[in-house]
Amino acid sequence: MLKTKSYEFALRIIKLYEHLKEKNVDYVLAKQVLRSGTSIGANVEEALGGQSKKDFSAKLYIAYKEARETNYWIRILKDSNYLELKLANSLIKDCEEIQKIIAKIQLTLKSKK
Repeated sequence: MLKTKSYEFALRIIKLYEHLKEKNVDYVLAKQVLRSGTSIGANVEEALGGQSKKDFSAKLYIAYKEARETNYWIRILKDSNYLELKLANSLIKDCEEIQKIIAKIQLTLKSKK
């Protein structure tokens, strides 16, 4: 579930990046959201291929941090009026859902220690 959601979110982020480029949004802002938004799924993939529980947990934690950063950039784009409210809220909702899934997995891992 997390693997699929983070992959689909990355695809949405790539489309967002293309949209931002078309609107001539500041290059740094567009690149930041692209980098962090696609990194979530990449780190989830790395976590799933982890060699140990510690490796899995560490990569999952990075994915969580990247999701938080992505949420921040989307809010910046929304509040600076670079993103339409409906699109921004949809992306934020998806990002927060990924954050919640990762947090739940992390809590489960901690409770098993």
